Amino acid sequence: MDTLLLAFFDVAARIRSFMDAGGPVLLAIAAVIFLMWALSVERFLYLRRVLPAQECAAMALWQARAERRSWQAHRIRRALLAAVRLEARAYLPTIKTLVALCPLFGLLGTVTGMIAVFDVMAFSGMGNPRLMASGVSRATIPTMAGMVGALSGLFVIHWLETEVQRRVELLGDRMTLERK
Repeated sequence: MDTLLLAFFDVAARIRSFMDAGGPVLLAIAAVIFLMWALSVERFLYLRRVLPAQECAAMALWQARAERRSWQAHRIRRALLAAVRLEARAYLPTIKTLVALCPLFGLLGTVTGMIAVFDVMAFSGMGNPRLMASGVSRATIPTMAGMVGALSGLFVIHWLETEVQRRVELLGDRMTLERK
């Protein structure tokens, strides 16, 4: 138990050191990535647990119709599919926005880090590389963190959008337009 606790505190200290080296912009990047992943997990759970029930409800409404050939029937089918699609796509634009924000915050970290480097150069000249190194790390760490967050988010948003599209198309295929 003591070794586990020590390992936890060691990891916490390393994370704190990483966050300090990256500067305050790294906190904003961490918040954006956390929110992006929280919404992604929510959508994943929605697709696995809630969407099947909504698909069944839409199918039940459609199959309860006696007539499926008229213009009204086509519009009702379209409305049922649109309602399922709308619910399934909730938060996807927000996740996309958060993915796009990650590299922008990384760029902000690069700019603030370079400002720190130029401040050191202005006060101490170019003769103190140790002081300049902290500014360079404040410039590169947020850039890396923003890019890693954006890349992971790109994979997730692509999978979520593909899965939503596939499920809505399958539901549309199951909603036949006329009784046989």
